[in-house]
Amino acid sequence: MPQDERHTPLKIGGLPSMRGADGIGTTDIVALALSLIWLALAGIFFAYARSGRLELGLDPLSFILVLLAVVMPVALIWVGASAAKSARIMREESARLQAAIDAMRQSYIQQQQGAGMAVRPTVEKRLEELAEAQRRTEQAIANAAGLQPEGAAPMPAPQAPPAPAADADQPTLALDTPQDLHPPLEPAEFLRALNFPETAEDREGFRALRRALEDRTTGKLVRAAQDVLTLLSQDGIYMDDLTPDRARPEIWRRFAGGERGPVIAALGGVRDRSSLALTAGRMKQDPIFRDAAHHFLRQFDRVLTEFESVATDQDLSDLADTRTARAFMLLGRVTGMFG
Repeated sequence: MPQDERHTPLKIGGLPSMRGADGIGTTDIVALALSLIWLALAGIFFAYARSGRLELGLDPLSFILVLLAVVMPVALIWVGASAAKSARIMREESARLQAAIDAMRQSYIQQQQGAGMAVRPTVEKRLEELAEAQRRTEQAIANAAGLQPEGAAPMPAPQAPPAPAADADQPTLALDTPQDLHPPLEPAEFLRALNFPETAEDREGFRALRRALEDRTTGKLVRAAQDVLTLLSQDGIYMDDLTPDRARPEIWRRFAGGERGPVIAALGGVRDRSSLALTAGRMKQDPIFRDAAHHFLRQFDRVLTEFESVATDQDLSDLADTRTARAFMLLGRVTGMFG
């Protein structure tokens, strides 16, 4: 390493470090003044003693005690000055390090926002795959239910079966809907759908997602969660990166039962400061994101109320690990929903 680089002061985030900074400060001047005052008082004392007006013993023990009485206060003064100077340097270093961390975080955020579509994260690609799969699923459901896409040739209406003889006097109304033709979601399918498929080859995940989209209530929540996760990914916020604190199942049951305030504060277990700050700023500045977030929170609250009545404690614990629930914790804490 060249000689000129070996002695270059350490820099963090473009700010020079205080290490190796020499010089006389206010603390040194005060310590020097106090030391001189004390030595002057000691000199006056000894001069007064030599004049014969005060007798001092000259034995070795007395000499050592006198020497300590003169030197110890000076040493204590400089120890205190050194401690004060070290504390001041540490405070300045801490402030500079915090400023450097903030600058690095801001630079990372700008880099994520400026990357655009050039380098898309894996989760964003998954969401796009999910959106495409959702469109194909909805198309298949529409075809199965006899609903025609635009531009397609009209299909003949199916013939209604003859009514039983006992009900011949009452006409039959064809009010069956796709919702009525599908059995209710199992808790395992519901949880898998809220976590979304892991990869494009996750067949079980896509099957659970299709079943959830066929359900009227759960389908609204899944679509709202997909919108929110896509918007959060634009700021570099991904649910897989969050590790929220776990809330006990009874806290989830209290929230589903309508309780609010400090008793359910444990649901806001997201502690990532960067994600919280970015989400709060987006809520204030982006009305589209704000509307999507509030719509998602309402849908999650409605579905949780129904799910809690049939869910076990283990089901509620598994719910907290889904991507949808993590988004709920993040947005709920930002909006102050948890007290």
